[in-house]
Amino acid sequence: MTTETEPPRVDFIKFFSDRAAVANYTDGPRRFLPGLEALHSMTSILLAERAPADARVLVLGAGGGLELKALAEAHPGWNFVGVDPALPMLEVAEQTLGPLMNRVELVEGYIDDAPVGPFDAATCLLTLHFLDAPTRVQTVRAIHDRLKPGAPFVAAHSSFPQAPSSRPAWLERYAAYAVASGIDPQQAAGARESVAANLDLFDPEKDEDILRDGGFADPEMFFAAFTWRGWIAHA
Repeated sequence: MTTETEPPRVDFIKFFSDRAAVANYTDGPRRFLPGLEALHSMTSILLAERAPADARVLVLGAGGGLELKALAEAHPGWNFVGVDPALPMLEVAEQTLGPLMNRVELVEGYIDDAPVGPFDAATCLLTLHFLDAPTRVQTVRAIHDRLKPGAPFVAAHSSFPQAPSSRPAWLERYAAYAVASGIDPQQAAGARESVAANLDLFDPEKDEDILRDGGFADPEMFFAAFTWRGWIAHA
């Protein structure tokens, strides 16, 4: 329940369903996430360690299509199912992919709306931080259950120390990087406040435990950039 001192949380599904708001989405993530292109390249390498040349890959949170494009370009034999609850974001993904769409099926919905698989690999990038801990565990479990035994899974999202003595400094760094990347300082400050107030943020150790609770016994962190972390695990 909210109080007079607790403003209502932002409805991110409503935001990402606003065509005007997401029209320029593809330029945004790289301005807030250090090394976005490198994250995509590392994800490609990690998945390819076990995924076959003709892999079928599940991409949860596929709106915008940035990771779909990077993976499809790197692996011409792979096919993809991209899932996202916001139709306008899937429309942006379709535009981003262009001719690569002939290897991609886009599904409007959540993980339970995805095909049951089994898939050869899966990703969930810049998405899990929108979910509370119980829903996050359920989502990770549903991804796990759609993978072949031993199949790789890469997750990356906002995850950084949450102790009161350090959390503010990390949020300031998040905003400072955005300003250094060309974002207007007022917009960066607003983004910082929105992240602080609306995302379910955890210490990296808790995020790793969530992956274990979702069925992945071997999560390993491979990516850390200011307020962002990424893990590789196997079903």
